[in-house]
Amino acid sequence: MTEKSQNPLKEKTPSASPAVIYQTVEEIRRAWKPYKTSLSETGYERDTVIRIHRACSWLEQVEKLEASHDQQLILLWISLNTLYGVWNPKDRTPVSDASSWADFLKKIVKLDHDDCLASILRKHRKLVMAILEDEHLSKFFWQDPTPKRAGQSKKVMYDARTWYLEERWGLLLNRVMERIYLVRCQLVHGAATCGGKLNRTALRRCATMLGHLQPVFLTILINHGAREDWGLMCYPPLNQTDDQHA
Repeated sequence: MTEKSQNPLKEKTPSASPAVIYQTVEEIRRAWKPYKTSLSETGYERDTVIRIHRACSWLEQVEKLEASHDQQLILLWISLNTLYGVWNPKDRTPVSDASSWADFLKKIVKLDHDDCLASILRKHRKLVMAILEDEHLSKFFWQDPTPKRAGQSKKVMYDARTWYLEERWGLLLNRVMERIYLVRCQLVHGAATCGGKLNRTALRRCATMLGHLQPVFLTILINHGAREDWGLMCYPPLNQTDDQHA
C-alpha cells in the first residue's frame, strides 16, 4: 500500500521531477478520489469536495461540447468560479468577484510546491506575451481608449520580460488573469456580440490560456490544498444527500 492510499490527506513533498499536471476531467477525478473519500468520511472540508465536484462538472462540458471560444471561456470561468467564490456571512452575499479570485490566486501560488504554474507559464510564454501586448485586454486602455493609452497599456508586456527573468510567477499570473477577466466581463455583461468578429483573436487567446490554467489550479488544489480552508462556499446544497448534485 502506498503512502498516498494510507493517508490521502498527507501533503506531497516538493519534487525535483517535472511537474505533473492533470489535463483531463478523468485524470482530475481519478487523482481527487482518495482525497474525496477521506474528506467525505471525516466530514472535513465538505465544501472543498463540493467545489471540486462543481468545477469538474463545468470543465467536462468544455471537453464534451464543440463550443465556440465564447462558450469555452464562459464555461471555464464558471469552473474556476466554483473554486474561488466565497460567501460573506456578515453581508449575506458573495464576496466581490475580483477580490475572491485575487485571494484564491494568491493562495494557489503559495501552495504550488511542484512549480506547476512556472511550468505552464514557461511553456505558453508566447501566448502570455500576446495577451499582455493586446491593449484591448487592458482595463487601463478602456478607461480612455486613445492611441496614447494604447501605447501606455503595452508597458506591462515589457515588464513581463523582467518578471520571466526574475521568475515572478504570481505577478505574471495575476496580470494575465486580469485580462482574461476583462473578456469574461465583456461576455457576461453583454458587451460583446456572440461570435462577433472584432474580438476573435483576443477571445481565442484568453479561452486557450484559461483552458491551460484551470487544470493547473485543480492540480495544485488536489495535491496541496485538500486540507486548506477555501472559505464558505456560495449556495451550498441544503441536504447532505444532495452533495453529488450540488
